[in-house]
Amino acid sequence: MQLISCPWCGPREESEFRHGGQAHRPYPADPAALSDEQWGHYVFVQPNPAGPRPERWQHAAGCRRWFNALRDTATHRVLAVYRPGGPTPETR
Repeated sequence: MQLISCPWCGPREESEFRHGGQAHRPYPADPAALSDEQWGHYVFVQPNPAGPRPERWQHAAGCRRWFNALRDTATHRVLAVYRPGGPTPETR
């Protein structure tokens, strides 16, 4: 079992957390102008490159707060965690 460090609660088992998708993803400029197909593409089709990627996570079984994590999608290793609005760690 991998430990993930919640920015508020400290290290906890990964089973306490829920993945929330890509972090820092820009919201559509004019969402009302998007068709259902375009919305579907925005919501369900996301890039999934191998390597470090910023993601949103929730400490669902703990403080229930959302935070960001830099996770390597090739190894599933969490490289860094940081609070929303805080400084973004550099990709290693």
